[in-house]
Amino acid sequence: MSDNILMPCIPLRGLIVYPKTVLHFDIGREKSIMALETAMETDKLLFVAPQKDDSVLIPTADDFYHTGTVVKVKQMLKIQGDGVRVLVDGLYRAKIDWINSGEPYFRVAVSKAETVTYDESDLELQALKRLVLSSFDEYIDLSDLKSEAYELVANIDDPEIFCDTIATQMNIKISQKQEILEALDVKERLRTLNRLITEENEILRLELDINEKVQDSIKKNQKEYFLHEQMKVIQDELGFGEEAAAEATRWMEELDKIELEDKYKEKVKREISKFTKMGPNSADAAVIRNYVETIIGLPWDKSSKVNSDLKKAEKILNEDHYGMDKVKERILEYLAVIHLNKAIKGPIICLVGPPGVGKTSIARSIARASGREFTRMSLGGVRDEAEIRGHRRTYIGAIPGRIITNIKDCGVNNPVFLFDEVDKIGADFKGDPADALLEVLDPEQNKDFTDHFLDVPFDLSKVMFITTANTTDTIPRPLLDRMEVIQLSGYTEDEKVNIAKNYLIAKQLKANGLKSKNISFSEQSLRDLINYYTRESGVRNLEREIGNISRKVARKIVTKKGNNFRITSGNLESYLGKKRFHFDIAEGEAEVGVVTGMAWTQVGGDTLSIETQAVPGTGKIQLTGQLGDVMQESAQAAITYIRSIAESYGIEKDFYKTCDIHVHVPEGAVPKDGPSAGVTMFTSVMSALTGTPVRKDVAMTGEITLRGKVLPVGGIKEKVLAAYRAGIRTILLPEENKADADEIPKNISRQIRFIYLTKAKETLEYAFEKKNDN
Repeated sequence: MSDNILMPCIPLRGLIVYPKTVLHFDIGREKSIMALETAMETDKLLFVAPQKDDSVLIPTADDFYHTGTVVKVKQMLKIQGDGVRVLVDGLYRAKIDWINSGEPYFRVAVSKAETVTYDESDLELQALKRLVLSSFDEYIDLSDLKSEAYELVANIDDPEIFCDTIATQMNIKISQKQEILEALDVKERLRTLNRLITEENEILRLELDINEKVQDSIKKNQKEYFLHEQMKVIQDELGFGEEAAAEATRWMEELDKIELEDKYKEKVKREISKFTKMGPNSADAAVIRNYVETIIGLPWDKSSKVNSDLKKAEKILNEDHYGMDKVKERILEYLAVIHLNKAIKGPIICLVGPPGVGKTSIARSIARASGREFTRMSLGGVRDEAEIRGHRRTYIGAIPGRIITNIKDCGVNNPVFLFDEVDKIGADFKGDPADALLEVLDPEQNKDFTDHFLDVPFDLSKVMFITTANTTDTIPRPLLDRMEVIQLSGYTEDEKVNIAKNYLIAKQLKANGLKSKNISFSEQSLRDLINYYTRESGVRNLEREIGNISRKVARKIVTKKGNNFRITSGNLESYLGKKRFHFDIAEGEAEVGVVTGMAWTQVGGDTLSIETQAVPGTGKIQLTGQLGDVMQESAQAAITYIRSIAESYGIEKDFYKTCDIHVHVPEGAVPKDGPSAGVTMFTSVMSALTGTPVRKDVAMTGEITLRGKVLPVGGIKEKVLAAYRAGIRTILLPEENKADADEIPKNISRQIRFIYLTKAKETLEYAFEKKNDN
């Protein structure tokens, strides 16, 4: 016995592997795949042994034999579904000495099972080999095994390989094959094999006898019934041939009407010809029918007439959406260019903004304004490249990709095609859909877009592609480079009030069966609804709350409690309950170490408080509130900068040795990251170390360097709007973000005092409460 060898183990169902044999099999169980992957990462060695009961789906250590074969993995291949096909080479028999049946897969320590061999000149060994070969020859005659099997084993001199090769080719139970595997004495193995072959030959002879008797017992009327059924099948086949020919003729006529290159027409005609020669229930016939009908159904030369009336288009866009000036301006520019140049290719626009600002609905309005058809495909969670490019027709049940399918359903080759949630696209071993989109969203390439199912190029250059996303951070750079990004910021309070008055209230009245005389909203009630019941950049929750009020009014009308209701600031709580949000950060007394910062999230801007406590200690720095790596580094950079300027602010030079500093960002369950809180953390720590309170009506944002320089950050508009909602009227921004502040609506920016910083220590002048302040 050799030393124990530790390796992964795979139990096999209905299969056994002998040494010196090369065999392939499929693996589908997750544990087995993990064991295989571990083997591929190391020495490619596996221990395989058959299960005692094939019906056991999740085997334990007691459900498979502990004598098996050590194999080397020659090749592995991903197959359809989640399975893997593996090719292995049997090396030697082995026994399990120790097994770990825990997750994630079986690991075993095995030792090589030494075989008792004999010299090939041993007379008894030669006699056993001849006896087995004779019995195997008879087995070949009785079974459906090919005659080449005899020649294969007859020329094998090695008795071990001779025995194992015969056992591999026989159709016997796994338990019987396991007997042969466990027989370590070669003579004993030959005797066991001969006994099993002899038993199998007896069974086969009995089966032949029984079959002959059954055939002889078939009566005349049974034969006639059989012949009648055959005739019916033949007639059905002939009928199908006529039906297929008629269908093929119709396809040919429609194919001639399509503007398609001759080489592609010939390709389709070959498929049609192949279809007429197939049976009605053939899986390939269904694939060809789908293929030809998809080709014929595509709008190769059918286009919508694009609206060139800019005034009408502008009116439609303004009817459907309030604001969104950048998007509307870009669409009107495109329509103007189409009016002058009919051959222009469709633009690729990416609308980026928080949820609820109307990205998807503006795409529908663009289609209506331009006079085009509209189609939509959601990319959220899509992980299979075939969703974009289709399946190759080598697969049973192959279908075209959703781009071709949607365009076929539209009936025109120039629709507005919306790819929703492009930032949430996924990838796995089936391919990366984002890579497939590179061709689709490139005007220089998509004129010859080839779906794998069609294998014929289709021109997508006339399609107007629009994508939506909450953020560009997760969009692959090559894909983002192909799109024109238009940022949609969150709405201001006044914009939300106008949207509610002009769009949302009417929409919810109609959805809930109400008329305008049944319910009315005061402007202040809408403002309270926006400020105290919804906290968002968009208007999705606002619409939801208006719908909630409408349903309550509908119930009152049905129960005869009135017919005309006015929603005011005073009775809003009776419909929606207590206020859910309080934008009162700017109120209250100034506190030491508590600073208001501004943050950007995928759902818009927000304000956050950063708290710092400095207590006697040994110089420990503690950062809490589920802060990301970048945010923690910002805090460390701020503290290092404070150490460099400590003396000039009356802070003990060795405070970092005698104080423990704890920086905390409340709402600890919410992950936070990014560099924009650097200035805020600096101010918070300085306040804690100097004991100076920080004003409540001041908010700030900006990245800090080790030398105290303030660097620009993103999301300025969203951050300022969030601070404004919280009652902040003094905002500190990096000097280089001055241009971004110009995007803030004038009615809001006029009420805010903006102070621009180049050095972090400048914040102290505006944020610290003066001693003579009340």
